[in-house]
Amino acid sequence: MIRDATIFDIPHLNELGTLLNPNFSTLYNLKEMLEDGYSKVIVYEKDNLIVGFITATHLYETCDILSLIVDPEFRRHHIATNLIGYLITDLGENLKLITLEVAKHNKAALKLYDKFGFKIIHERKDYYANDDAYLMARKSDLSE
Repeated sequence: MIRDATIFDIPHLNELGTLLNPNFSTLYNLKEMLEDGYSKVIVYEKDNLIVGFITATHLYETCDILSLIVDPEFRRHHIATNLIGYLITDLGENLKLITLEVAKHNKAALKLYDKFGFKIIHERKDYYANDDAYLMARKSDLSE
């Protein structure tokens, strides 16, 4: 089941977030994101357990995906694919552009984003502690 996160999900989301960054709860104030009116925090639940989530900011016609995390035990089950698809559908027809950063050597993520039509538009040197990043973007079919 995919749904919007609630304040009660924050402890588990912060725990999962450490897979992305040990300081996840410091970098991402999920409580604030749930209340600010322009952030999206969407969770994927399986048997009442959150196994993945996506965070994004949505301003006007653009969206920036900030994080996409899936529990390693549940990877390769299309959870990330479903979360991205849900986000795109949820944001609706006014969405013109989605951007994100991804580690240059994260082949699985690059393949996933390519499947959704994201294109590399810039390389960011030393973006991550141990890797460069690609800035990727996806234009909506409706905006072309």
